[in-house]
Amino acid sequence: MKKKSLYLQIGIIVVALIALFFMNIYMDNYKIKILNLSAIYVVLALGMNLINGFTGLFSLGHAGFMAVGAYTVALLTMPLETKTMNFYMKPMVPFLLNLNMPFIFALLAGGIMAAIFGFLIGAPVLKLTDDYLAIATLGFSEIIRIIIINIQSVTNGSLGLKGIPQLTTGNMSEKLSWLIKIPIRTNLLWAWGIAILTMVFMKVLMNGSYGKAFKAIREDEIAARSMGINLFKHKVMSFTIGSFLAGIGGGLLAVHLGTIDPALFKFALTFNILLIVVLGGMGNINGTAISAVIITVAMEVLRFLDEPLKLGFTTTRALPGLRMVVFSLALMIIVIFKREGFVKSTLEKVRGKYAKN
Repeated sequence: MKKKSLYLQIGIIVVALIALFFMNIYMDNYKIKILNLSAIYVVLALGMNLINGFTGLFSLGHAGFMAVGAYTVALLTMPLETKTMNFYMKPMVPFLLNLNMPFIFALLAGGIMAAIFGFLIGAPVLKLTDDYLAIATLGFSEIIRIIIINIQSVTNGSLGLKGIPQLTTGNMSEKLSWLIKIPIRTNLLWAWGIAILTMVFMKVLMNGSYGKAFKAIREDEIAARSMGINLFKHKVMSFTIGSFLAGIGGGLLAVHLGTIDPALFKFALTFNILLIVVLGGMGNINGTAISAVIITVAMEVLRFLDEPLKLGFTTTRALPGLRMVVFSLALMIIVIFKREGFVKSTLEKVRGKYAKN
């Protein structure tokens, strides 16, 4: 039975990759960008789900770790000319000015930097619980954002970074550079390849001993401690891995947008990811991935709500932010009536009908 399930999952991944290959050829750039953004949200939401859903920690600091990953990737991939153009108000530190590397290595560096920040923040903060932990992580997220604004010689402050390259090969030799000369913003295989790898990693992690320990902590900390589980160690581990995935997602987002600034990483971004996690189901991997696609596409489809609306013989004035009001109401309804997650409950119903047949 396990072999059949494994073969089925491998088959789904192969079919998905083939579908992405053809979609990348025949879809226009606008649709490709939306699907790429969906994949980025899959990575980000899985990172938050590991912390909030599987381990039961109430963290709201995801945007801060995304910022660390995004700025790291941007600074490591931008060429000298682009850095000089961006840092016209205050010169960049010489060490970073001449530092450049291929995208994939910069992305790993972004994830590692975010993981280091996650470890340093998580070690003292994870002794708190529930609302106190949420407030503390939200506060640290804002601290990271304020630091980014104030270290202008490193991050260009509130001006942000523009011209983040779509194609990066760093200083690799000509023989190896062709291996990574793949467009990042307009190629589905970059973002979705990493999203699929993240899903596989999460499934392996949660089926292992560490994943079971995370779930035990979520269900009952006292019982988990009595079974010999080191609560602090596993909480910090979960928080650090989640921060790493946030850094990876932030790096992908930086390249996807081509420009970043501190205002991008406010609490609203964390709220979007939290909405995906709640809709997909806390502690559910497949539901989170499906929810990320649904929410991202819906945000584009409902963009007309922020513009003037024609209602019969009258036209309302533009209401910027109305989309988020709709999504906030949807989140409230889901929390009240479908606490286990709308997508998760739907998947369980489909599985039940399939098992009966």
